[in-house]
Amino acid sequence: MTMRNPGRPVGSRVAGLGHYQPSTVVTNDDLIARGVDTTDEWIQSRVGIAERRFAVDESMVDLAEIAASKALANSGVAAEDIDLVILATCTNAQQVPGGAATVANRLGIHSPGAYDLNAACAGFVYGTASASNAIVAGQARNVLVIGSEKLSAYTDVFDRSTGIIFADGAGAAVITASDEVGIGPVIWGSNGEHANAIYTDLESVTLRQEGQTVFRWATSTIGSVAIQACEAAGLDPSEIAAFVPHQANLRIIDLIAKKLGATNAAVARDIVTSGNTSAASIPLALSKMIERGEIASGAPVLIVGFGAGLTYAGQVILAP
Repeated sequence: MTMRNPGRPVGSRVAGLGHYQPSTVVTNDDLIARGVDTTDEWIQSRVGIAERRFAVDESMVDLAEIAASKALANSGVAAEDIDLVILATCTNAQQVPGGAATVANRLGIHSPGAYDLNAACAGFVYGTASASNAIVAGQARNVLVIGSEKLSAYTDVFDRSTGIIFADGAGAAVITASDEVGIGPVIWGSNGEHANAIYTDLESVTLRQEGQTVFRWATSTIGSVAIQACEAAGLDPSEIAAFVPHQANLRIIDLIAKKLGATNAAVARDIVTSGNTSAASIPLALSKMIERGEIASGAPVLIVGFGAGLTYAGQVILAP
């Protein structure tokens, strides 16, 4: 017996992006006013954050829905034409059910494949790679990938290793079949030896991390991942128009950018006003850069995620 092999596209591309942040701005001074033992100078010198956004009356799914709706509008792809929805998150309020099917239903996407993906801060890149693979394999033609987090629900603001860093937000991308390659090969992996460097404390249900361990790992490992992702796409780092890494820490971003040597690239530094939004940080920063006209359509963009697990992933995409 021979099974039918559906026609497969040559590649995939990002057709549109969207982002959303809740309206409540929390500055460093606001945290200090709450009694957090820190200073604005200490926070900005250590992690580069001046302010962040917290969702008060909105859920992670609410944030995802709004960002995804904007991505659909920007892509020109109708909701009924989406075949698969991937929601990258580590902060769903419930373990069961996942949030992807709920988001799809709210958007009027009927009967898609739908699943949540938890690779923490690398989640959006994992989702983008998974969407591209599904398209090239002939399993889907249009995929909605969302990174959404409500980290404030799992953060102890009095813990200086996490409380000053994490925030809420969402970003999304519509990925479609293409006659050309618009999403390069993914370079991904993990280091489970240090999986507990970032974890959720079961008793307090709050995020904890060993900041120095994560800093050393990221600054010593992720630069080479970024270079490998460029090589896999057949590009020299100097040809990259923009570098959008996970917005973990401004010092980490700058050190990785230096190791990458992408001398002509605009570097995303959205962490300054958005904080660390885990799986949402890359699409959030990228969508803003495109909205501001900082990246030309068709320009090569390097996205690199890294975080809890410890997981990492990098790939080159062409801007929509």
